[in-house]
Amino acid sequence: MKNNTRSAVVTLSISVLAMIVSLKGRATTITGAGSTFVYPVLAKWAATYQKITGDQINYQSIGSGGGIHQIESKTVDFGASDMPLEHADLVKNNLVQFPIISGATVPVVHLAGVKPGQLKLTGSLLAEMYLGKITKWNDPQIAKLNRGVKLPNQAIMVVHRADGSGTTFIWTDYLSKESADWKTRVGEGTAVNWPVGVGGKGNEGVASYVKQIDGSIGYVEYAYAQQNKMIYAQVKNRAGKFVEPTMKSFRAAAAGAEWGKAKDYHLILTDAPGRASWPIAGSTFILMQKTQANPAQTREVLHFLHWAYTSGVGAAEKLDYVPIPKKAVGEIVHTWQTALKMQNGAPLEIGL
Repeated sequence: MKNNTRSAVVTLSISVLAMIVSLKGRATTITGAGSTFVYPVLAKWAATYQKITGDQINYQSIGSGGGIHQIESKTVDFGASDMPLEHADLVKNNLVQFPIISGATVPVVHLAGVKPGQLKLTGSLLAEMYLGKITKWNDPQIAKLNRGVKLPNQAIMVVHRADGSGTTFIWTDYLSKESADWKTRVGEGTAVNWPVGVGGKGNEGVASYVKQIDGSIGYVEYAYAQQNKMIYAQVKNRAGKFVEPTMKSFRAAAAGAEWGKAKDYHLILTDAPGRASWPIAGSTFILMQKTQANPAQTREVLHFLHWAYTSGVGAAEKLDYVPIPKKAVGEIVHTWQTALKMQNGAPLEIGL
């Protein structure tokens, strides 16, 4: 009897071990690359999702330009860009795009004695600084907006992105809307010819430079400003109101986004209407190949993204991102069902 019991225990132990090995064997590694704007929330999602499913999300935070290049080269499962691609580019590279999250880019400064949210700036002033036309912090145009704020007679050191960046696209798109001179001389894009300043790689690099250089100004996704305890500025919005970067102002900026009416989900949230709207808002877009050689892998990618849309809402809001509305998520899932195909042209069975 004892031998039989021992045999049963051994058999059970082997079965459990086999099951664990089998489960580990089914774990998937999902690869992505691109936007540093989305990285704080994507990293949080990835860590939680791995604990739940065992699947690992290997995401390279290399900037939107790099993410676009990698998905076009088919070296990752998905790319992430804060600049939505035009229809012609999507068709040319056989891509589908859809938004994953919305958030905000904020101006950050390194000025002794100035508190977060105390400094007021406008889009035209930011453009003048980044054009190298306003070079001192106590310039009369800045001082006029900031009576009572002690502004030093100090050179402004402009910090920008050195890599291809969707955060740069959001920033330069906003400046182009606020300044005809900026639009003519520089324009908008993931990479531009900067008139002045020093470049940092990624949101991390810009944040690091601003923290180190006294008198500097840069632009980062809001989560980086919070994580690094940086001094951010208020900015005047389209309604003429100075607003601080807050979840309320980010939500106000994203409120008018009608994703279902936008071809290829091509929407840009800068300079949004509304008294409470943050003017330098934007979204991150996921890019995927339409034709999928590995349907099982693609399903794992979509399961992760669907989990992020639904179960990842709380984590996104804690990091001050604005989740995509439920109605739009349903439209995005429909896009997956109709746009993604297997190599034989048959629709991809998602299995959600």
